[in-house]
Amino acid sequence: MTLFDSPAFEAHEEVHAFHDAKSGLKCLIAVHSTALGPSAGGCRMWDYPTAEDALTDALRLSRAMSYKNAMADIALGGGKAVILGDSRTAKTPALFEALGRAVESLSGRYWAAEDVGISPSDLAYAHKHSRYIAGLDGHPAASGDPSPVTADGVFRGIRLCVRRALERELDGVTVAIQGVGHVGAYLADRLHAAGAKLVICDVNAEAAAEVAARTGAKVVAPGAIFDAEADVFAPCALGGAINAETLPRLKPRIIAGGANNQLATPEIGRAVFDDGILYAPDYVINGGGIINVAGEIRALDRNEGFDPAWVESKVARMIETLEEVLDRAISESRPTHEIANRIAQGRIAAAEAARG
Repeated sequence: MTLFDSPAFEAHEEVHAFHDAKSGLKCLIAVHSTALGPSAGGCRMWDYPTAEDALTDALRLSRAMSYKNAMADIALGGGKAVILGDSRTAKTPALFEALGRAVESLSGRYWAAEDVGISPSDLAYAHKHSRYIAGLDGHPAASGDPSPVTADGVFRGIRLCVRRALERELDGVTVAIQGVGHVGAYLADRLHAAGAKLVICDVNAEAAAEVAARTGAKVVAPGAIFDAEADVFAPCALGGAINAETLPRLKPRIIAGGANNQLATPEIGRAVFDDGILYAPDYVINGGGIINVAGEIRALDRNEGFDPAWVESKVARMIETLEEVLDRAISESRPTHEIANRIAQGRIAAAEAARG
């Protein structure tokens, strides 16, 4: 099967493979669309079983970023970078400097930020060789770590879904969080402060223990999170959490989390809808981080300081968009992911038509 035959290709504009023998960098950068503006999306580092797995992940994540940015109403297209390697053992300054050179070679068609396995401190090395790195500290336009803003948007989305599906506030609601890394940990703190009860898991037992110590969360094994007695399931780890094996085990009436590509297949989204579960489309609810990054890119382009008020207005609008998706799903009797896809595709198509 060639790249163009891959089900995940979906009319990508560009796909690049970079290898730097000296540092050991093996990286893929996928640019799905630049119709709305230069592509932007996080760079993740993961020990993929095969290069094909890495490519599929990059393609799916890149397309999701196109949709996410369209739904967030920001002037960015969709792109994604993945580094093949174990983030616990293979990180070096030289590797990220090589990443910076790779990003710079695309001449601004892709902006990178942090994602799974990557921190802003890692990307500081990439920034030595490319201006197209966002989510950093130390300059007037800096937005910093986007994870807290992602978590804030997810928190607001969960609160909206709880109000609609359960007709109550978060106090006393049980939320099962799969993954308490960057976003999941911040989300746990926000939910705990709002009075929610938490069940959490993470492949990093130490990270789970730290979150539990400050929130009183119950820690379960990663595989057991799908059996948790909860009102809300919040996937905040890797994609594909909702699949044919896990969906029958889920007890919550709401699925709303920070992970990308939560639905293993579109058919699973239909099954979620048929089961009467309210699903907040991932790329709608988790757009806070890229909005934060967009605020930095906007400030850099204008040679201005970072404007938190602009970011707040976009995050608030994102939750209004989520509510519109939920309303249309009811009025049209269609799954929420289908509604969101249609809106995002329409916005991208309109931008493509406008640029000729």
